[in-house]
Order: sequence, then C-alpha cells, then structure tokens
Amino acid sequence: MSLRKTSFWLITLTLAAAIVAADDNPVVVVETNFGNIRIELLPSSSPISVANFLEYVKDGFYEGTIFHRVVKGTMIQGGGFTPGLQQKKAREPIKNEARNRVKNRKGTVAMARTSGINTATAQFFINTGDNREFDHKSMDLRKFGYTVFGKVIEGMDVVELIENIKTTKRNGMRNVPSVHVVIMTVRLVD
Repeated sequence: MSLRKTSFWLITLTLAAAIVAADDNPVVVVETNFGNIRIELLPSSSPISVANFLEYVKDGFYEGTIFHRVVKGTMIQGGGFTPGLQQKKAREPIKNEARNRVKNRKGTVAMARTSGINTATAQFFINTGDNREFDHKSMDLRKFGYTVFGKVIEGMDVVELIENIKTTKRNGMRNVPSVHVVIMTVRLVD
C-alpha cells in the first residue's frame, strides 16, 4: 500500500474513532420553564468536572434552582440559587481543569467559580459569546481560566431566549433576570 493510501486510511480511522468517542459522551437535558437545553458532556478533556456535575445531577441538586445571572453576549449562569436567591449548600470545591485548553466559545458549558482557581462546586454557565478572556492563559490567578466541560447540542434558541431577558439588581446581586428562569430538572439521557 502506498504511503498516501496508508495516510488516508489512518486519517479516516482517526476521524471515525473521534466520532465514536463523541457518541459515547454522556448527554444531559436541562429542563427549564423556558424550554429544554441538551448538553453533551466532555469527560475526555474534563473528567473531574464531568464527574462532579453528574453527581449533582444524580442527587437532584439542580431541581428548583435558577439561572440567576445573565450577561447578554457573554453567558447565562445557574445551578446554585433558589428563586428567592438563597444559595444551596454545595459539596467541596473541585480542581480547575481549564488547562485542558478547551475554549470558552459560544455554546460551550463551563464551571463557574469564585476568584480562587480551585473553587468550582455546582454552578455552571453557558457561554453566549466567544469568551476568550475565560480561557486558560497562565498559572496566574487572574489568567487561569474556567473549565469547559460540555457543549450545547440542542436548545441554543432557549439559551438565547434566556440571554435576552431584562435583568435587574436584587439582594445585592447584579444581572439577575427580572423573571425567574427555573431549572426544573437536569437529567441524564440514556
């Protein structure tokens, strides 16, 4: 077999393996009062974050939480507060996997965190724009980045609907939707 044919088949097999791997990725549905969002999780690049997220899903933690922060052109964030803006008690923080180099681009899903590097727990956000400033750039605290652990594969229209809700300031928090965007459940698709 010629080198050209061998290279062609190697590339074809590699692409086929990547497609099969993607088919094996877990998928969850985030059911909200505005519609459903289907997310493919990326365990090969973010195993700690995916396992953590799936534990919260299994425990029913997200039921009755809200998307409490909406920044048009940037992201919608949820999974940690009730409609009364009471924060739910989460488990211990996890390791930040932003060094995986998966980019925060429109439609990707990332772990929310505080200003510390390894502070993500249950909250997540869906990027509604290409947020290069959220990507890992260095070990510096301000440039470490946010771990992308999934991508929206269906329901970006719902994400955009939520993104366009008018926001207000409530309980000292900015960018709170003026109407409740409730996560009724997050379920793993078999």
